[in-house]
Order: sequence, then structure tokens, then C-alpha cells
Amino acid sequence: MKNKYTYLVIAFLAIMTMNSCKKDSFNPTPENVPIILEPVVPPQDLPDSNLVMGNPSSATSDVNNFNNFLLKEGYYTVSYDRDRAIPNWVSWHLTASDLGTTPRQDDFRSNNNLPDGWYHVENFSYNGGGFDRGHMCPSADRTSTVAANSSTFLMTNIIPQAPVNNQVTWATLEDYARSLVGQGNELYTICGSYGVGGSGNAGPFDNINNGQVTVPSMLWKVIVVLPNGGDDLSRVSNSTRVISVIMPNTNTVNSNWRTLRTTVDAIEAATGYDVLSKVDPAIQAVIEARVDNL
Repeated sequence: MKNKYTYLVIAFLAIMTMNSCKKDSFNPTPENVPIILEPVVPPQDLPDSNLVMGNPSSATSDVNNFNNFLLKEGYYTVSYDRDRAIPNWVSWHLTASDLGTTPRQDDFRSNNNLPDGWYHVENFSYNGGGFDRGHMCPSADRTSTVAANSSTFLMTNIIPQAPVNNQVTWATLEDYARSLVGQGNELYTICGSYGVGGSGNAGPFDNINNGQVTVPSMLWKVIVVLPNGGDDLSRVSNSTRVISVIMPNTNTVNSNWRTLRTTVDAIEAATGYDVLSKVDPAIQAVIEARVDNL
């Protein structure tokens, strides 16, 4: 006879499957028709756990730091580049409590929290470019409430992503990460992009939306896997599993994300970031040089 724990695991996996089955693929919207909603108000009653592992680029909320501008959205944290009109990186903490039954809101829209005078990428800005509106922090990682899920559709959390990359390779890694949560883990994820020039359904482009939005050439992701617990930073050790990938922003990307695994060191060399800056340097030296093989 199945015990109570078995039924809970089955229910959890069913919810996770339901919420991950629809990917954040490109759906054309009417031209020049922005979606206007009340600004997302970050939760004030929750601890800010999104930067526990570090602030990779030392982003700040100084408006003059326009190529490395810190946006704390509560459900995730962003380093935003005003001139590229895409995030440099996005960081978030994922636990079982973040995964619920809230459906995808699909309310792609501009972020009204950007400083005055900055260009606002809209829900229709990717129309005709051949690229998906690719989430950095996935909508399926934020299904506990409508507000949490809706926050992921702010265009400051989105990049122009080749459809095969977004819907196949990137998606299967996202699904795998959520499966680790179902196995009793919590995750710290930092991901982003670099370079210029990707290739989507309409061929190669350096930018879209009349030059307003840069198309990156490469995507990267780092996932720190910890068993559920407290005082997380202190629990990172030389044996902590870290999954790191770099993948080209193209439709010809290998569909198996495992073939694209690399080291944190390689990502840092390509971006100039210190991805896990708060981790003890001696431990960084070990876990950042290792390629995951599980």
C-alpha cells in the first residue's frame, strides 16, 4: 500500500508537469498594442534570498549605472542593460514552496519600474524577429501565486531567444532543475547572456525592434544544488553540485543540454563576472573548475 509520502510525491510531480508543459514560445501580439497592468510590487514579507550566492557584476540601483542596473523584483533579481534592452543576468532561489498550481499568466509587458526616460521593451517588441520571448527566471518556477507568475512576464526578464534553444534545450534543463526540487533540494540559479548575434526562425539578427533590442549570441546558466535546509551559504562545500552550461542562441543548438555543460570558470572568463562571489574563495576554486557529470 502506498503511504502518505508516496501520494504527496506523485501529486507534486503531477503539478510540476502540468506547469512545465507549456513553454514560453513566441506568440505574435497586435502591433503597437502594449499590455498595461499595475506595476508588480515585490513582496515585502519575504527574505531576499535571490543574491545569497552573490551579485555577479556588482550591479547597483544607481541610475547612472545604466549598463549594470539592479532591479529587485522580489521573486528574482536582475542586472539590466539599458542600451541592450535585455538583462545581463537574472538570479533566483527555488524551493518547493515556489511551485504551485497557478497557471501561466502570459501577460508579457514593459517594466514600469525602470528609471524615467529609459526605453521600455513592450509585449509586441519581438514581433517579426523570429525569436521567442525567452524567460530567464522561468514562469514555471513561480507558480505559487498569480503575482509571482505574472512578475516573470516583465520584459526586463526576457531575451530574444532562438525557438529551438528556448523550447527544447533550455526548456529541458529548466524541467530537470525543477525535478531536483521534487527530490528534496533547493536551487540557486543565475543565468544570462553575452555577445551579439543569434539565429532564429527568420535567420540571423544582431538586433530586433528597429535596433532597440540586442540579440545575444550565447546563453549561460549556473545552478547550485543544495539539500533542503537553512543557512544555505555556509552549506556550500567542495562536494556541492553545480550545473553550468553555455549554449549558442541558435536553432541548431544541440537538443541535449548535458552536452553543453562547462565550468563556472569558463562562464566567468566569457562574461567578466564573479558568479558565486559570496562563496568562500577556497570552495569557489574547487566547484567552479568542475564540470558536472551526473
